[in-house]
Amino acid sequence: MARSLLAQAKDRSPRWMKDAVNAATRAYAVRTADRRHLPDFLIIGSKRGGTTSLWNYLVRHPLVMPMFPESREIKSPWYFYVNYARGDAWYRSHFATERRLDRLERRYGVRPLTGEACPYYMYYPPVAERVRERMPDVKVVISLRDPVRRAYSHYWERVDAGTETLGFEEALAAEPERLRGEAERMAADPYYYSRAHDFFSYRDRGVYLPQVERWLRLFPRENILIIAAEDLYRDERGTVAEVVRFLGLPQWELPVADRHNHLPAPPMNPGTAAALADFYRPHNEGLFQLLDRKFPWIP
Repeated sequence: MARSLLAQAKDRSPRWMKDAVNAATRAYAVRTADRRHLPDFLIIGSKRGGTTSLWNYLVRHPLVMPMFPESREIKSPWYFYVNYARGDAWYRSHFATERRLDRLERRYGVRPLTGEACPYYMYYPPVAERVRERMPDVKVVISLRDPVRRAYSHYWERVDAGTETLGFEEALAAEPERLRGEAERMAADPYYYSRAHDFFSYRDRGVYLPQVERWLRLFPRENILIIAAEDLYRDERGTVAEVVRFLGLPQWELPVADRHNHLPAPPMNPGTAAALADFYRPHNEGLFQLLDRKFPWIP
């Protein structure tokens, strides 16, 4: 998808100018927060499970609103964890005004939807309750990927970002020590952000059962759609059509399905892959029993 002229111009602007414009835009948005619409839907996971691609496909729909301001092309303000202390007015400032939604509803005959996409929302324990307090009727989309491949892709994302210096097997071995005490710190301080819990949870983040259970306990089952990332990769248009139906929007043909955030990586060590598959097997079986369905990564 071609980027907007405004976004391209912003890319060419010096850093100080970008910062000044961003600060002024956010200040205006916060002042108008009481006129803005909280999300109708959330895409919450899993990390490296196609959430960025799915978000970028959905915002091409004429009735799915991009986040404000559109020129920033963001998919989430990361509110319900690292930015939680900024408050609800700051969160609302990222979404369209009711006035704009009214105008588009008159044009199309259907009210547009607002939303955001943040894969850490599924994994970070307090988020589901925080969301329910503000948006009890929100619709939730969860994309689950083969946890073995997800862990490896997560690792290479961190390597690419410069935050991971260990080899994959070393990082897996270091994970328990890296995460030690982080759950307790998060539980004790509602504003504590654990970089280790977010960045280095390669193995643990693929244990989907407790994460999915947490959201199912707090939201009606009909408000949650669970898809397989492999289905999205194989059939982008068909999967997006399923999500569009779930959101209650008019059907629409996705024009181009470019994959986003794809990160090539060397083959995984077969022994490591087999060990991870053994580790995840009982967790996957529990997930399948809970949902009464299987996923493409199961023979």
